[in-house]
This record gives sequence, C-alpha cells and structure tokens, in this order.
Amino acid sequence: MRASYFLMLTALLTMFCVTSCFAGKKTGAADNFGSFDDAIEMEIANDAAALYQNQPRFGADSARCVKNWSLYAEYFRQRNFPMSIDPWRWMFFNCPLATENLYIHGATLVKFMYQNQTDPIKREALVDTLMMVYDQRIKYFGREGFVLGRKVAELYAFRPNAAQEHFEISERSIELEGNASQADVLLINFHGAVRLVEAGLLEAETIVENYDRAMEYIDFSLANNPADSVFFNPSKANIEALFEPYASCENLVKIYKPRFEATPEDPELLAKITFMLNRSGCTDDRLFFEATRNFHRLRPTAQSAFLMGRLESSNQNYNRALEYYEQAIALSENGNGPDRFTTYMLMADLAYRNLNRMPQARTYALKASDIRPDDGRPYLLIGEMYTASVRNCGTDEISTGAVYWAAVDKFLRARSVDDDPQVVSRANQLISTFSQYFPNNETLFFHGLDGGKTVRVECWINETTVARPRP
Repeated sequence: MRASYFLMLTALLTMFCVTSCFAGKKTGAADNFGSFDDAIEMEIANDAAALYQNQPRFGADSARCVKNWSLYAEYFRQRNFPMSIDPWRWMFFNCPLATENLYIHGATLVKFMYQNQTDPIKREALVDTLMMVYDQRIKYFGREGFVLGRKVAELYAFRPNAAQEHFEISERSIELEGNASQADVLLINFHGAVRLVEAGLLEAETIVENYDRAMEYIDFSLANNPADSVFFNPSKANIEALFEPYASCENLVKIYKPRFEATPEDPELLAKITFMLNRSGCTDDRLFFEATRNFHRLRPTAQSAFLMGRLESSNQNYNRALEYYEQAIALSENGNGPDRFTTYMLMADLAYRNLNRMPQARTYALKASDIRPDDGRPYLLIGEMYTASVRNCGTDEISTGAVYWAAVDKFLRARSVDDDPQVVSRANQLISTFSQYFPNNETLFFHGLDGGKTVRVECWINETTVARPRP
C-alpha cells in the first residue's frame, strides 16, 4: 500500500512539475511558455538588440553568434524545434553569456529531443544534458535557488527514483529561497526525505524538521499570495499525508526529548516542540507540559497562555488554569491568539463544575455571549448553573420554582438567539425537563402570583423572572 501511494504521488508530482515548467508558475515571465507568439517575438527583439549593443559578451566570433541566434530564435518562434537545435547548440558552447533565454529555450529543445528519442541510453544522456543546461544557466546568470528549483522539478519528472539527488538539489534551493520556495520543490524535497529515511540513509528527525519548515513556507505563501493557493494547497495536502505515519507521539517525543534536555531554554526549539506535539494530539506527554511552560515563561503569548491553561486544567490545578486563561485573554490583541469565545466558555465551565464559583462562571459566560451574541451556548450553561443551585437557593415551592423559571428563561434565550439545530434541540430538551418543576396554578393563586406576576429570584442568581404554571 505504501508503494502504491508513492506511485500515485510520483504521477502527481510529474504532472505538477510539467505544469509548472510549461505554465510559468513562479518561474518569472521569461520562463513562461504558455504563449509562443507575442512573448517570443518580444524576447527575440530584445535579445537581438542586446547582441548588437554589447558584442564583446558574445565570444570571439560575435558575428557568428548573432547569425546563429537569428537562426535558432526564428526557428524557435515558428516552433520548428528540429531546425532550431543546431544553431542553439553552437550558441550554448560558444557564446554562453548571450542571453538567459538561451537556457530557458534550451530546456524546451532538450525535452523535445528526449521525447523524440527511442534509444534508452541516449534518452538518459539527454537528461544529463538538460541538467547541464540548468547548471550553465546558474553559472552565467545566477538566481541559483530559483533555477535549482526548476532543475529538480525536471529531474523528478525524468528520473522519479533519484531520491538522493532530489533531496540534495531541493535542499539547496530551499536554503537559498526561504519563504520564496516553490510549491513543487517543497513537495519534492519532503518526498525525497521520506524515501531516504525509509532507506536508512537519513535520520527520522529530518522528516519532522523538513515538515515543520515546509509548513512554515507554505503558510507564508498562502497568507501573502492567495492566488498561488492552487499550487500550494495540493503540496500541503500531500506533505501532510506523507508525514502522517511519522506523527505518532512516540516518534515525536523520541526525536524532541533529547534536544529539549540539551537546550531547554531555546525558544525556537520550544515553539517547534509545542506546535508539533499539540498538532499531533500529544498534549498528555510530560514533554509537552515542560516545553510549553518554558516557552510561556520565555516568550509569553496568548496561545502559550491558553495551552498552559488547558494543561493545568488537565492536571486539576483549576485556579492556576484560570490564571493562565486570564493571561490568554489579556494577551489577545486584534483577534490574534486563541478564540476568546472558546476561552471564556472554558473558564465558565471550569469555574462552575470544578470550583463551584457560580457568579464568576456566569460572568465568564456573559462575556462569551458579548463576543458571539448569536451563540446560545452561554445561556444554556447559565441555565444549567441555575438548576444546579436549586437546593441552595430554594427553600419552598415558590422560591424553588423561581429558580426553575429563571433557568428556563435562559434556555428560551438560547433558542431565540441561535438557529444551530443542536443548540435548539438541547434548549427544547431542557425547557421540557425543567418546566415540569414549575408550581401548579393552585399554588400560584394561593401565593398571589397568578396572572404572570414578576418575581425576584434571590440567592446568587439575583434576577427578576415571570411566574407561570406547570405546562
């Protein structure tokens, strides 16, 4: 099954590379072969003009260089690739500084020769020639990181099993390009890393590190160049699928624990450990707690405070958990950090269920409602708190009934503000359940509360509600 997945990925990457190479994706205007007409004519005109203006750049026989350029470029414009090859080859060896298009067009010509060659030995030699075209382009025109990206994409298309070369070339490209790394290069690099690890040629740690780097660069591109999502989203999905078998808690702890023990105060390492373990659901491991604690101490953020709140809550340190959640709220600015609604709801639930601090829990729930007024869950929680307080706040049938009236008021409010079927269903269930505890008509009449009179609910609830009989 693993092998079949690699075959499928190889086909996808081959298609990806061919598409990006010929569609000009992130390769610059000069590398765009989507249109051969106006674009090629402009390139020819510009390069021919450069030849005459700066002839010393074009070798000892600049006149012959101009002649061959004119021939190859005209044939290339006509897509008469067979006639274009010989004058192009002469230029490649005799005036390599003439124009960068010599190498951009040259890649197309070499691939044309490959496609029309049936001898497998000669085909392999043409792949070597294609690699030489890219190497010479770097030698004379620079842009090493970018051109290596195109080189490795071509190599993957023609030699999909050369994992060592894929990895080494793409590593250098990514090292040079950083956030500008191309989508297919990141995928080829990660695929190569996985295959080398499986062959025992790289440590498993490489997979984790390269995954972390790839996600960082992909997320940067998606955030800053949304139009490129058509390229980066498929790469991201495939990298995540390849990473999945290595994302077990056991593997991650085995990789990161020695590094943490060696440098427990390194904030970059702590951020990686916290992110990777949290992403993989490894928050119960002691390493996650220690790394998150150290990271929050060194570089407190809303997210690290929120994670510490979750950890302290899991460890039943509820007061400490509330303190961290308060920090998370305070550190959240302009919507950054954890969701404030979720944080307030966690605080409300914790104060209610674990600390029995009903007024404080209600305050948190109401703050959550202020953030998201159309969400009925805060009112469901408040209503549940009221019903849990019946024994403490009700001394007779009327005062007990008043607590249930107030609780049902909250359930009705939840249903009125939220159209989520789950919230509506839960609210209806609670209304039906607790309305059965309302006083009957006779009791209300006896106490002078018939006719929908208002009643003050005492105790910590301290609200006004309307008396009504049991349905």
